Amino acid sequence: MTRTCRLIPHFLLIGLALNALAQQSAPATAPAPPPLVGTLAAHPDWPALKNPQDADTVDHLVAALYDVISGPAGNRDWVRFHSLFLPDGRIGVVVPESPPTKTAPARKGDAIFLTPDRYAQRDDSYFKAHGFFERSMANRVEEFGNLVAVWSTYESRNAKEDAQPFSRGINSFQIVQARGRFWIASILFDDERPGLMLPGKYLK
Repeated sequence: MTRTCRLIPHFLLIGLALNALAQQSAPATAPAPPPLVGTLAAHPDWPALKNPQDADTVDHLVAALYDVISGPAGNRDWVRFHSLFLPDGRIGVVVPESPPTKTAPARKGDAIFLTPDRYAQRDDSYFKAHGFFERSMANRVEEFGNLVAVWSTYESRNAKEDAQPFSRGINSFQIVQARGRFWIASILFDDERPGLMLPGKYLK
């Protein structure tokens, strides 16, 4: 019995040593990799939708974009505006190369791509000083899987009651469906001008 009692501490020490050795040799759990740049997961602070119905369908998303930039002179709800876009979304503006001529009446020379934030910074002062009302005249929608393209014919007015728009054109929306809602990935637009008028198929 005395011999058995002496062996118990000995085996206990061996067990502790083997356990410590196993812990040292076991590989440490690798930390989770950071979210990929450009993913929604990489932007947890991106504004949430104020109204879930702004992005529950493609039609609602397009209508929300027109609604948020339209109104009398004053502030726009830029938080709502941002929430409609993917964090890395873009707005493309086609700009003139030179005044129209008989040989090149419809040409435009460059395209400027802005982030939603840069667009808000650039145009905020204009909206504060001027009324601007833009609406969709007709939408042509193409869908495949989670990809949506909307060819949206628009007309713009300085005041809601103006009889005639001061501008018409096409807003080309690229939209994706992710995380249970729709997001604007990009908008590229061009407007009517001498030598480039909207064809009838885009007016209905």
